[in-house]
Amino acid sequence: DDIHVQLSDRRELSAKLIGSDAPTDVALLKVDASDLPALQLGTSGVLKPGQWVVAIGSPFGFDHSVTAGIVSAVGRSSQIAGQQYVPFIQTDVAVNRGNSGGPLLDIDGKVVGINSQILSNTGGFMGVSFAIPIETAMRSVDQLKKQGYVSRGMLGVRIQDVSREVAQSLGLPSSSGALVFQVEPGSAAEKAGIQVQDVILAFNGQDVADSSQLPPLVGASDPGSKVALRIYRDGKERTVNVTVGAAPRSDADGSSTAQANDDAANPLGFAVDDLSADQRKALDLHADEGVVVTRITGKAARQLRSGDIILMVGKARVGSVAAFKKAAAAAKPGEPVMLLVRRGDTTQFLTVTPAKR
Repeated sequence: DDIHVQLSDRRELSAKLIGSDAPTDVALLKVDASDLPALQLGTSGVLKPGQWVVAIGSPFGFDHSVTAGIVSAVGRSSQIAGQQYVPFIQTDVAVNRGNSGGPLLDIDGKVVGINSQILSNTGGFMGVSFAIPIETAMRSVDQLKKQGYVSRGMLGVRIQDVSREVAQSLGLPSSSGALVFQVEPGSAAEKAGIQVQDVILAFNGQDVADSSQLPPLVGASDPGSKVALRIYRDGKERTVNVTVGAAPRSDADGSSTAQANDDAANPLGFAVDDLSADQRKALDLHADEGVVVTRITGKAARQLRSGDIILMVGKARVGSVAAFKKAAAAAKPGEPVMLLVRRGDTTQFLTVTPAKR
């Protein structure tokens, strides 16, 4: 599919997709043009709750709409599959369909984030919106520009928060840190000697207050780099040196090298992957419910987002990549197909229209 970029002066430019990254929902496009005005990039790391921020976007097709609000929190984790590497900025800025991808600005007019998603029971804005920190987005952009894909670090552990009762049981003085409940065989963590019931207190000198703070720190590390973990084990703090492993990457076409369904050429125009048992548990889904969207092409991008959970295609319930492919193959070119989609806490029907061959 052709990609076109419309500027504020109504010029329309053809764009080339350099690469995309599903976990951060970022794509890098190239246009042949000169003398284009550009916003300055700011620093999201200095944002504090209560600071004013501004969003610009095209909600419901109303171009160049500006809304304002304050930062509600920083470092928020997402419940959407695959986005655990993003420490989202939470704001109360009004964000609706069409704002996604627009800039979040500080009071100096510098870009501190990219508006990404909302939390809503109705599908509309309810006072909770999220933006990708600009440093996180630009890290993805830089790697897409250099190598066509984004590489991330991985420890190979499954973690949870430390409750007050768990802290008391382990003899921890506080309930901070990330409690390890599973170590993947052959992972970087196993090779370094990390054990179940270890509590990770700091990663490479940065304190870990809860389990949501660890994945972004690990993901931002280069595979093969050596880092120090400060852990709590058997009543004592100790330091463990780890050589960071490599997470399954998103290639230039957005597909995962791990277990992705790379057939984005299917009639519906988007690719999906199976949900893990942990993802299903977190989303309260049965074993035969749902697949996660990993890559979108063409007109389907108007309706879907990476991380959406597809529950039905037409009248067929889908709980695996195989079931999705079977349902997608039955779609007729040019005829709309209804999808039952779960996004955050909202479940709704959306439609996509397969391209005519």
